[in-house]
Amino acid sequence: MITNVSKAASRPTASSEAARWTAISVFALASAWNYLDRFILSAAGPRIMDEFHLNNTDYGWLLSAFSFSYTFASPAVGWFLDRVGLEAGIVWAVALWSLAAALCGWTRNLWQLVGARVFLGIWESAGVPAAGKVNAIYLEPKNRAVGAAMTQVGLSIGSMGAPLLVGVMTGWRSPFFVCAALGFAWIPVWIAVRGKIRPYEEVPPQREPGAFRRLLGDRRLLVLMVANILWMGIYTLWSNWTTIYLVRSFGLTTQAASWYVWVPPVASTLGAFVGGWISRRAINKGMPPVQARVMGTLVSAIGCLVTVLVPLSSTPLWAMLAISASYFWVTAGSVNLYTIPVDIWGGRHAGTAISALVFAYGLLQTVISPVIGSLVDHFGFTPVCWLVALPPFAGWLLLRSCSRVALPTP
Repeated sequence: MITNVSKAASRPTASSEAARWTAISVFALASAWNYLDRFILSAAGPRIMDEFHLNNTDYGWLLSAFSFSYTFASPAVGWFLDRVGLEAGIVWAVALWSLAAALCGWTRNLWQLVGARVFLGIWESAGVPAAGKVNAIYLEPKNRAVGAAMTQVGLSIGSMGAPLLVGVMTGWRSPFFVCAALGFAWIPVWIAVRGKIRPYEEVPPQREPGAFRRLLGDRRLLVLMVANILWMGIYTLWSNWTTIYLVRSFGLTTQAASWYVWVPPVASTLGAFVGGWISRRAINKGMPPVQARVMGTLVSAIGCLVTVLVPLSSTPLWAMLAISASYFWVTAGSVNLYTIPVDIWGGRHAGTAISALVFAYGLLQTVISPVIGSLVDHFGFTPVCWLVALPPFAGWLLLRSCSRVALPTP
């Protein structure tokens, strides 16, 4: 395993852009297993709720167990990735979240499942910061939002795979063991790729005294965190509640719903590439990177308004089309939002900076999941869709104010 920058000399003296994209593609598989692990719970939600006699509010609290640890571990895990370097950091993270996935499958009561989800949340919080860091290491600035879209391909593979895996397997525990096996199998593949493909920019472990404190004191980071909270409500809704929405609204079984639920992640992947293309095109025309990302979030915020049409759908098919459009636009904006920290602070601080956005997203999910459950129990999904459809505009306004001061890199 490569653990420090001095070993970079053993790598080839040059690597083509195609080779670097190969590294990005292999890393996207880690993102796939990361999301497969977490979405097994939502895909199997009705079965778990039946076994443990949970209502929607109870299920929201179960989601919050993962979100709570994911949220509060993310700053430490992001700092860990910057401190030890990508090579060692991501290998440890994948190994531990794969172990946690196996523990989820082993559980036999609700509290054991809660504990396993807490452990899973701690180490899966490394996934998004590591993906941002790998984009900074392997890609030129103009390609980084497209690199984030490649990460979204991995996330979508996990999102699509979870309901299909649950649909074809008996019970809800076995899919977790599949997740664990895939994670452990990925580790030696990544070690081989990382050793052979030289990155666009070598990024040594960050051990500068006081760097973490200075970064956390930068006002721009707070702006990005609040913007992320405003932006990701739609993503939280469809990531965790799509199966339950279909089962409760249209009387489908969990297995029948699984044949619809894989569609929105495909739309999410397409949205990621469209979002990356929007900012890349603007950069090629001379727009500064941060301003190009912010412009992409405005276009996406307008598209997110389609979310309010979901409860008006008369059939599962129409519901899937509306949910897919909603997922498309929220992801088109998020790939730009999550690339802004790399534009501002570069690869050396990418783990810590992006982990702050992960913290904000986890905080949102921790708070909003029980709220969504309670609203669904009492009023259905209509107020929930309005609740998450409008805040992306406020997020864009915050990012716009940030972009005016974000161009100089500290």
